[in-house]
Parts: sequence; C-alpha cells; structure tokens
Amino acid sequence: MKNYEIMFIVRPTLSEDEIKKVSDNFVKVIKDNGGKVTENKALGQRELAYEIKKFKSGYYFVFEVEAKDDKAIKEFDRLALISSDIIRHLITKIEK
Repeated sequence: MKNYEIMFIVRPTLSEDEIKKVSDNFVKVIKDNGGKVTENKALGQRELAYEIKKFKSGYYFVFEVEAKDDKAIKEFDRLALISSDIIRHLITKIEK
C-alpha cells in the first residue's frame, strides 16, 4: 500500500453545507477508485499568504489516503484541477 497526504483549499464563497459536500464528494472519488481515506481533517478557514484566484482566504482540508496504485490519486488530481470549488491542492507521497 502506498500512502499519500492530500491538502486542498476550498473557495470561501461557499456555504458550510456546500463546503462539506465538496469534501464528501472527493472522499467518494478516492473510495470509488480503490483508495481509502484513513484520516480526514477539516482545518477551517484561514487567510492565504497571497491571493489565489482573487481569494484572500479559503477552507483547508487534509486527507491521508492509502491506495494500492495511483488510480485514486490521479482521479482526485484530475477532478481537483477541473473543479471551480477547489482553488489549490497538493498531493504528497508519504514514505513509511
């Protein structure tokens, strides 16, 4: 099993229900593609160090993911790039 950490920032103009829905949808994407979210942390709204897509703050989330292959990670990456709700994301492979 390979371990990954995914950090992403959701745009601050969404309501709390919409923000939760974005997070849940991406958990589902990972599960549907053979991955397992071992930890799901919502870090709340924080100020950004610099403007990203004209936003000065965003809602931070961190997922820790286990996957046999990188199919789930690639699908998350693809959908995060397309999504207008995610303003930035970072995927890091964790060596254990």
